[in-house]
Amino acid sequence: MTGAIVPTPCCAAAARTDDPMDLETAILDLAEKHGRYRPAAYHFTLQAVHVTVDRSREGGGGPRHVSGGEVLEGIRGLARARFGPMAKTVFEQWGVGKTEDFGEIVFQLVEAGILGKTEEDQMSDFARGFDFEQAFVREYDWLDGFAAPPDGSS
Repeated sequence: MTGAIVPTPCCAAAARTDDPMDLETAILDLAEKHGRYRPAAYHFTLQAVHVTVDRSREGGGGPRHVSGGEVLEGIRGLARARFGPMAKTVFEQWGVGKTEDFGEIVFQLVEAGILGKTEEDQMSDFARGFDFEQAFVREYDWLDGFAAPPDGSS
């Protein structure tokens, strides 16, 4: 690889590269090397890390490390927004069945130099984060789509 992918100094912040093809190649290589998760799972995880880091900056200040728990909350929020009650099914199609799988993806991205980490970061940070059935199916607000229009008309 050309070395164009450089982890950002804030440990869990996803790397940005000038050449998106380098990132795409790195993700395809990871998916092929490990053979367990679809490339889309790596892309989604990176997007969730970006969202989580960006939200952590909203309170002011510069880049900071985000924990595994914070990344999982970012994953849950992004999945609900993007996939709604289908999130669990989408994740299953990608080979992701539990939060520990996202931990494996994050650490594979770290190993590839796409994400950074601190000495305190552990795979166990992703253990038993939340149950997919509970988070994406049972807790889904099915009536939210039937809410009154924002302009107040019926």
